[in-house]
Amino acid sequence: MRAELFDPTTEHRLLRDTLRDFTAKEVEPQASEFDARGDFNGPLFSRLSDLGLLGLTIPEADGGSGFDATAAVIVHQELSRSDPGFCLAYLAHAILFVNNFYFAANDEQRQRYLPPTIRGEWIGGMGMTEPDHGTDVLGMRTTAVRRGDVYVLNGTKTYITNGPIGHVFVVYAKVEGEVTAFIVDRDCPGFSTSPPIKKMGMRASPMSELRFEDCEVPCANLLGLEKKGLGHMMRNLELERLTLAAMSLGIAGRCLDVMIRFAHERVAFGQPINQFGQIQRYIAESFAMTEAARCLIYHVAESIGPDVRNRIGSDAAKLFAAPVGKIVADNAMQVLGGAGYCADYRVEQFYRDAKLLEIGGGTLESHQKNLAKDLARSLV
Repeated sequence: MRAELFDPTTEHRLLRDTLRDFTAKEVEPQASEFDARGDFNGPLFSRLSDLGLLGLTIPEADGGSGFDATAAVIVHQELSRSDPGFCLAYLAHAILFVNNFYFAANDEQRQRYLPPTIRGEWIGGMGMTEPDHGTDVLGMRTTAVRRGDVYVLNGTKTYITNGPIGHVFVVYAKVEGEVTAFIVDRDCPGFSTSPPIKKMGMRASPMSELRFEDCEVPCANLLGLEKKGLGHMMRNLELERLTLAAMSLGIAGRCLDVMIRFAHERVAFGQPINQFGQIQRYIAESFAMTEAARCLIYHVAESIGPDVRNRIGSDAAKLFAAPVGKIVADNAMQVLGGAGYCADYRVEQFYRDAKLLEIGGGTLESHQKNLAKDLARSLV
């Protein structure tokens, strides 16, 4: 493998080593407990600030770590090998809020919001999906009307990761029919969240609705310009999709390791089960698709940045990689048999967690649509 693709600099290699040590010592021991409880590990999340991860993609001059998309892929891959649910809460904070906010905010807004979010004192999220509008994001019905020195928001966002625990959110609403972005604090009058939404997997990251009932948001919290929210929303979606693909890669890698070791140690009919062709097929195909996903994800990461658009690449990476985590987890469960269906090896948890990656951040069908359109445009 070409090392410079996966760890292009010494700093990337050190970041990966740090993450592997951190996940082994601190993330792995708590993962099963918080999945079973359906709870968020706040103290562990605060530790991410000590590692410089909460402002990973923010320039050092503004208090961040100054890393790129490849670094974001490394972090999400490594965290997801131990706890995808916890990693999803991190993604919603570091990518959907901090990264999205920074590259659309003005200096005054950065001074207000970056320090507490990078320190982990405030947890962030993003409100885009609505009860009747997910992939059809332009059909959103949440509205914002300016009244003096505030915007008044009305509507509901749903399936919002970090909703129940978040202090601040990037929220998209329509001003006179055009998508506009706002920074909404939890203490804005008229803002509330629903009780946590129960879900199949990713249980260590809480989810809820965001509710706006004549919610008053200061005009100073307009993010960017009125009616210009669509551009930076789409820009941030590219990094979101790439990091979600990286989460699938982490799940696949973990399940592949479990299946290889189990098949080597488990004996049936007098020999290790990795001597049987059926088992060899599960292992070999899982390895091949995991490596293919890894190469595609890291290749695309080289060409995504705040000023570099690559929707074709990010859609392709997530379209191909998102199912890989689920498929490899399913293969691992089949190799382990009853042991895989039970909790001890955690394969069943990774299987539950992996399914979301085919839905969140854009469904597989939305990536197919985007790719078909963009590839047709490339002919012109």
